[in-house]
Amino acid sequence: MQCSEKRARARQVPVWWRRRNIRRGCSVPFYLYDMAPTLTRRRFLGAAAGALAAAALGDGFVREPAAIELTRHDLAIPGLDPRLAGLRLACVTDVHLHRAFSRAARATLALLEREHPDVVLLIGDICNRRSDLPVLGDWARAARGTQATFATLGNWEHDGGIDRGRGERTYGQAGVELLYNSSARLTIHGAELTLVGIDDPVAGEPDLAAAVRGLDAADPAIWIVHAPGFVDGVPRDRFPAPAAILAGHTHGGQIRLPFYAPYTPAGSGRFVAGWYRDTLAPLYVSRGVGTVLIPARLFCPPEVAVFTLRSRSGN
Repeated sequence: MQCSEKRARARQVPVWWRRRNIRRGCSVPFYLYDMAPTLTRRRFLGAAAGALAAAALGDGFVREPAAIELTRHDLAIPGLDPRLAGLRLACVTDVHLHRAFSRAARATLALLEREHPDVVLLIGDICNRRSDLPVLGDWARAARGTQATFATLGNWEHDGGIDRGRGERTYGQAGVELLYNSSARLTIHGAELTLVGIDDPVAGEPDLAAAVRGLDAADPAIWIVHAPGFVDGVPRDRFPAPAAILAGHTHGGQIRLPFYAPYTPAGSGRFVAGWYRDTLAPLYVSRGVGTVLIPARLFCPPEVAVFTLRSRSGN
């Protein structure tokens, strides 16, 4: 019998028989009998797509969640005292501490240690539950800026039973000031910068009037609020406009398709990530550090944003 005939017949017999008799008169390897007749273009493309999906999932669950991206931004502040030019603020959101430090939380601390920002802003959802407050305290103590650290509450903290009193005690013991519908004047080198913290708009009780009480348009102020959708509902002629607004909450979509975020949580509004300059002041939405529900990120690396203050003439 010729080799070509053996190949044809081989497709009709069990694999074990072919392996046992493969060397009896035909030199073609047995695995070609199994693969060559069925490796169509459609099967090849399907296998390639499956391999790419597996690689993407592996990246999304293993590498990307802890691969913190440091983004740098110049932040022009009208009326900024020249003595504050060059001051650096690190924006950290959505760490989602739960029971222990995650890999992303540890990577964030390492990044802050390398950067030594003057001010660290912890903009909500830093932990998930009331039982996580001891972990929050330990982490916040290590995350402080060289000059000052401020925090606001997010929806997860409210939903987890962390009210203003518990937040203030935990953060205060860690050397962090909680801004809860309130403002703080940061004095560095004899110059002042105002920071306004607004309670979470999704699960909390935001009170912007209380937060900006006593401020006027001449005060260079930066607002911090967890959920950015709140910004579109602020009347432009009722409150002194801030120099900038910093927010989080969206996770940048967390699980994204290229150039598209299929889902953002309630309270995100139209915002996903990055700069928005069509609001009452320039708004930056951070992708945040941690994850929720699905412990993965895809096409959406975690982020710590560092802003360097610059002077800008005019109002």
